[in-house]
Amino acid sequence: MSTSQLTGRAAGPRVPSPPSGPAARSARGRRSLRARRARDFYLFAGPWMLGFLALTVYPLGYALWLSFTNSDGLSDNSRFVGLDNYREVFTNPETISSLARTGLFTLITVPLTILAGLIMAVLVNQPIKARGLFRTLLYLPAVVPPVGAALTFKLIFDRDSGAANGALDSLGVNGVTWLVDPYARYVLIMLTMWGAGNVMIISLAGLQDIPKEVHEAARVDGASPWQSFTRITLPLLSPVLFFQVITGVIAALQSFAPLLIALDPTPAGVGNVPESNYFFMINVFAEYFANGRYGYASAMLWVLFVIIMAVTLLLFKLSKGAVFYSVEPEQAKNKPRTIGGK
Repeated sequence: MSTSQLTGRAAGPRVPSPPSGPAARSARGRRSLRARRARDFYLFAGPWMLGFLALTVYPLGYALWLSFTNSDGLSDNSRFVGLDNYREVFTNPETISSLARTGLFTLITVPLTILAGLIMAVLVNQPIKARGLFRTLLYLPAVVPPVGAALTFKLIFDRDSGAANGALDSLGVNGVTWLVDPYARYVLIMLTMWGAGNVMIISLAGLQDIPKEVHEAARVDGASPWQSFTRITLPLLSPVLFFQVITGVIAALQSFAPLLIALDPTPAGVGNVPESNYFFMINVFAEYFANGRYGYASAMLWVLFVIIMAVTLLLFKLSKGAVFYSVEPEQAKNKPRTIGGK
C-alpha cells in the first residue's frame, strides 16, 4: 500500500514551494517598489486626470455630439441632423467671410508682432544704460490682461471723450470715429501689437543664448553688422521665431478681442461689431448666445479646430530647411557608429 493510500490523500503533482533567498526577496522588493510608485503617481496625478476628463474630454465630446444636432441649448427637442451643420459652415457666406477676415488678420498681425518684438529685443540687448528699465517698460503692456487692454483701447479711441481724438483736436484736426469702419481694423491691429512685449522677451532669451564668440569671429573676418545679423543671428534664432509663428497663428485664428472694443460687448450687441472686425470667433459667439444655434456653433468650432491643425502641420512642413536646430530632433539622428562598425 502506498503512502498516499495510508494517509488518505490523493496522489497528484507536487506543488513547488515559493522561492526563497536574497534573489526572491529582491524581486518582491522591486514589485513592491513599482506598486508604491504607481500608487503615488495616481495619487498625485489623479486630481488632474479627473479635471482633464471633466473639464476637457467631456466638453469636447459633448460639443462634438452637439455639432451633429440642431440643439438650441435650452430645450430637449434637439434631433440628429448628421452633417447638415458642417455643410452649412462651408456654404454660409457670412461664416466664410468671417473666416476670411480672420485669415487676413492673422497674415497681417503675426509677422508685424514678431518683427516688432524682434526689433525691441535687439535694441534692449545692446549694452546701454538703464537697460533693465527699458526692458521693463517695453514688457509692461504685455502684463495687462487682454480684457483690460481692449477696454482701455475702447476708452482711448472713443469718439467723444477718447484721448486719441483729444490729441487730434489739439493739433487742429477733426476727430475720427475710430471704432467703426474703416478705422476699426487699425485700432484692432494696434491692440494686437500692444502685447508685443511677450514676443520681445522670448526673442531676447534667444539672442542671449547665441554665443558671443560667433559674432566676434565674424567681426574679425570682416563681416558687417547687417551680415552678422542676417547670416548668424537670424539662422540661430530661427527655432525661436518659428515657435512664435506657431503660437501667434494659433492665437490669431482664435482672436476674440474685437468684441471687447465693440459698442456693446453683449450677445445683443454683436451686431454693433464693425464688419471688418467681425471675425470667426465673434460669429461663433453670435450663433451660440444671440441666435441660440448650439449645434451649428459647435460645428463651427470643430471646423476651426481642424483648420488650426492643418495650418500648424503645414507650417511644420514648410519649416524644413528654414529652421536650423543646434541639436537635431532625436528621430532625425543617425545611428551612432561603433568602433569597427559600418
